Amino acid sequence: MGFWKAWFSNPEAAATNKNTFFEEQKVDATANSKVSTRIVFSTEREIDLYELEELCDAVGWSRRPLRKVKKAIEHSFLVASMWQVRGTQKRLIGFARATSDHAFNATIWDVVVHPEFQSKGLGKALMKYVLKQLRSEEISNVTLFADPHVVEFYRNLGFMPDPEGIKGMFWYPH
Repeated sequence: MGFWKAWFSNPEAAATNKNTFFEEQKVDATANSKVSTRIVFSTEREIDLYELEELCDAVGWSRRPLRKVKKAIEHSFLVASMWQVRGTQKRLIGFARATSDHAFNATIWDVVVHPEFQSKGLGKALMKYVLKQLRSEEISNVTLFADPHVVEFYRNLGFMPDPEGIKGMFWYPH
């Protein structure tokens, strides 16, 4: 865990450019050799929709029409992905996107980290990456909607309920 401790000891370490990566050496017990594993963060939009759907399935999200997911990604202000890279293989293990007015406000949507990679600090790293990217675009107000079981996760990242106590309002078609 020294690798992750070093990463989190420097809050400014996340995302200084479009593609950021971190490398960790692991010993492969079956081959008794070192295997280089990198976790790569990217803002490139080359996301395989089927791979994203598998990631969302892994956390139990309801399926959404792929044409709508594609449209949401295309119209997002920021799309961030997190990849596990081992040798020549890469695997999508995290995703988040944000919409914005391109001046003051952004809302983060669809934050997902594969269950195998949860509770390792990678969700935190992904969110720091997203926030750093938004701040680099001079976005000053960032909002998100959180399911009850992840509210504490976002609180620990500095998000807070509306200080004015105003409740969000929603409209859904009947």
